[in-house]
Amino acid sequence: MEIIFEKQIYLWFLLSIPIIIIVHFAALKASSSKAIRFANFQAIQRITGGQNLSKNFFLLTIRIIIILLFVFALSGITLSYTGQGSDFDFALAIDSSNSMLIQDLQPNRLEVAKESAINFIDSLRSNNGVSIISFGSTSLIESSLSNDRFESKSAIRRISIQETGGTAVGDAILSSVNSLVISDKPKVVILLTDGRGNSGVNIEDAIDYARIRQTTINTIGIGTVEGAEYTSGVNLTLDETTLKEIALMTNGKYFLANSKEALDQAYKEIAGTTETTVYNNLALTFTILALFLLLLEWMLLNTKYRTIP
Repeated sequence: MEIIFEKQIYLWFLLSIPIIIIVHFAALKASSSKAIRFANFQAIQRITGGQNLSKNFFLLTIRIIIILLFVFALSGITLSYTGQGSDFDFALAIDSSNSMLIQDLQPNRLEVAKESAINFIDSLRSNNGVSIISFGSTSLIESSLSNDRFESKSAIRRISIQETGGTAVGDAILSSVNSLVISDKPKVVILLTDGRGNSGVNIEDAIDYARIRQTTINTIGIGTVEGAEYTSGVNLTLDETTLKEIALMTNGKYFLANSKEALDQAYKEIAGTTETTVYNNLALTFTILALFLLLLEWMLLNTKYRTIP
């Protein structure tokens, strides 16, 4: 279970709480001085019930809670926890950089990745939406979120190697998350790559963006940990550390696919999962509670805690 603030800048308003406390006691001191100058103490006791010099801690507590609730609501407070899920929308992000032509998986990594992705789509239920993203030095949305299986599979088949160098993992995450923004279901990204992010948006920033957009990312490293020869004298290795971090930080899972069978198994596990990260935005609830306490404060100020003119 985790609490997330979507707009953390509004948390600065919490600094107003010490000011409220100071103003509260300053006002009490002024009221006490005024009460002492009032000659008829019996009248004061009848009006206030003998609490003419009360420090009104209960009223102060209500005011602090009201501020907390309003600030948390403005900050987009969201509670995330692992729960049961049946309906998902997916974004498949497939690496299409030059290294995906390596033939340690036959005929090459890209073709194996595409074939397994198509099989994954065939295993989904009709109500699961899918978007398709390819990425090399840049990311491209090949197909928007859709339940059209023919379009999704056609988009996968159209993916080809990007001639320019680089692997923009951060860009792929941003594009995948953005492709799911219209979904009202739990959102899951499947990020498949054989290398390491070396261009585009910073990966840490992309992870933060996915967390704010309440998106789970499952990562798949295709190839071997030892790596494979990319060009003469150049050995390309898999950045498992970063892929594990991406999955961990977004409540997803990491899979190593060093064979077609392992890749198919990874997709099968993702498709068959019954757990997801559930996000519950509490902003509206906190706003309603704050308004209720504001009304309660007004009633108290005009009854039990009314001040003497």
